Amino acid sequence: MRPIVAAFCWAGVFAFLIGSTWQPVAAADKPNLVIFYADDLGWGETGAFGNKDIPTPHIDSLAKNGVKFTQGYVAATYCSPSRAGLLTGRYPTRFGHEFNSVANKTGLHLKETTLADRLKSLGYATTAVGKWHLGGGPEYRPTKRGFDEFFGTLANTPFFHPTSFVDSRISDDVRKIDDDSFYTTDAYADRSVDWIEKNKSKPMFLYLPFNAQHAPLQAPQKYLDRFPNITDEKRKLFAAMMSAMDDAIGRVLAKVREIGQEENTLYFFIGDNGGPTQSTTSANGGLRGFKMTTFEGGPRVPFIAQWKGKVPAGKTYEFPVQNLDVLPTIVTAAGGKVDPAWKLDGVDLMPHLTGANKSRPHETLYWRFGPQWAVRHGDLKLVVSKGGSGDPELYNLATDFAESKNLASTQPDKVKQLQTLWDKWSSEQAAPSAADAPAKKANNGAKKNKKKAAAQ
Repeated sequence: MRPIVAAFCWAGVFAFLIGSTWQPVAAADKPNLVIFYADDLGWGETGAFGNKDIPTPHIDSLAKNGVKFTQGYVAATYCSPSRAGLLTGRYPTRFGHEFNSVANKTGLHLKETTLADRLKSLGYATTAVGKWHLGGGPEYRPTKRGFDEFFGTLANTPFFHPTSFVDSRISDDVRKIDDDSFYTTDAYADRSVDWIEKNKSKPMFLYLPFNAQHAPLQAPQKYLDRFPNITDEKRKLFAAMMSAMDDAIGRVLAKVREIGQEENTLYFFIGDNGGPTQSTTSANGGLRGFKMTTFEGGPRVPFIAQWKGKVPAGKTYEFPVQNLDVLPTIVTAAGGKVDPAWKLDGVDLMPHLTGANKSRPHETLYWRFGPQWAVRHGDLKLVVSKGGSGDPELYNLATDFAESKNLASTQPDKVKQLQTLWDKWSSEQAAPSAADAPAKKANNGAKKNKKKAAAQ
């Protein structure tokens, strides 16, 4: 086990002497790093974000002992590009990853460097446990993208008898699991705990992207039995899956505590995109829209960080942040230095969380998903989304987080200002990968949409 007390004490004295509230952890005592990434989890579906019907004590404990981001976003409202942004710290549209990669044909651009790559160069043991969804071809798989091991599925899969399953300890070959007792969420907890035990003498990076809460809705009876009062079958399955995921997170937290590394571990818990409410009941807490839309219900997600002794406990952070911020935050915390040549879009959040930097991490955020798009500048948001009017709509999120009062007709100057910002940003993005199924249709829609906006 790595000694941690003395290093933390001297780091605290040093920070006090130079008058700073935050310094990167010394290279001799690198923190462990854990990312829990939930799939299709709506903004309002954990206890920390207001759900009182489905207990999530372990997820809630991360917020209690850390920071809850009320305006946490992802850079894409869809599974695969959201992951691409998380692991690169860059807008996925910068390298054409605008849609889900198609089977074995495409994946995370091979020229992109992942968070795991960067942490390996800093001496970390790395593993990915869960849903990959960044390419199924051999060259795109986790063990070729900076991870020492991979245990999980290459894309979406049933929770029982999963297909496209890989355990790199056995083979890189894809197989189907026929074990009747196998349930992905439980299996991911088993492997994560085992991996932590095997690597506890090293600095560790565990990336745990759950298949839950993505369809199909499936859960073992032991989790269903926890919700006898929920009569809607779909909702009961959703609740059981949530409970299983929370248990899995609890097991990881307990293992890290057992090996004496709780205060030397930085955790993130984030959803990959908004909930697809109609198909899975995953609710977005009063936000308009859902997965695959650019209204708030698409990109705003549950977002929590915990690092005991470094991040203030019980803090609520209200400025907007993005999943793109995870990479620079983690690399800096691990003793690395972010190179401007990486051209990241994310920022290190630690100075903002400790109060050393009181400004917004981002003044402007952008989204593009084919013909749907949005730009948030300060508290104003200009959006074109499925379920909307088809014209750019303007909302003040400070007073109207539900996007119910369109201000476009009364503030045409703001519409023009935000449209100009988005047009410039979009012109700097790459075209969607031609191999991805929706790309051609989306490109045509985007062209029509741009002409329509320009005519206003």
